[in-house]
Amino acid sequence: MKSENLEPIKVIICDDHVLYRAGVKTALSTKPDVKVIAEADNGVHLLNLIKNLTPDVILLDIQMPIMDGVATLPEIKKICPQAKVIMLTMLEDNSMITRLMEIGANSYLTKTSDSEVIYEAIKTCMEQEYFFNAMTNKAFLNNLRNRTPGTSGGGNSPEVALNDKETTILRLMCEEKSTKEIADIVELSPRTVEAIRDKLKVKTGSKTTAGLIMYAVKHKIIEEI
Repeated sequence: MKSENLEPIKVIICDDHVLYRAGVKTALSTKPDVKVIAEADNGVHLLNLIKNLTPDVILLDIQMPIMDGVATLPEIKKICPQAKVIMLTMLEDNSMITRLMEIGANSYLTKTSDSEVIYEAIKTCMEQEYFFNAMTNKAFLNNLRNRTPGTSGGGNSPEVALNDKETTILRLMCEEKSTKEIADIVELSPRTVEAIRDKLKVKTGSKTTAGLIMYAVKHKIIEEI
């Protein structure tokens, strides 16, 4: 199991709406394990900031003047590849969600998400690389439906035999359950759940958790959303 991180998670908020930034910053200030270290109002401003700062997580608005979030995301990955990027938007756009997740986004939230969801996304991205929700899962499913066989971003891995425990854990991952929650449900230790998750990646040919989710929707391991 991972040891407790004594340092707070360093967050930068990039959004052109001052009131939205202020609201998120105020909400996150109540969390002792998260610290907002800077704010930016467009992509150019953000990229200049991260040349000198090392954020753990960036909350990135998609629609901004001068340089929007879509153009900024690949540049973040060049300058600060270790940073987790959570995209923020007012729109639920399936094609946009899958496109951004494929080029490096770690999560995708609507700006109507409450502060607890944002906090959960920050924590989960740090611990598990990605934060999935019903919106991202639906986008992946729709994306797979619209692609021709063999072109899925989840890879061309054939269906493999998963035992009941592996199938249950994969399904629970798709339902946004944390490692601890999954461990409690299947009555295993969190360390064992992590080991099974790693084994699932090997068996399905998935490099990341995102790849596992894509595999799950492609092979109908999760119900249609």
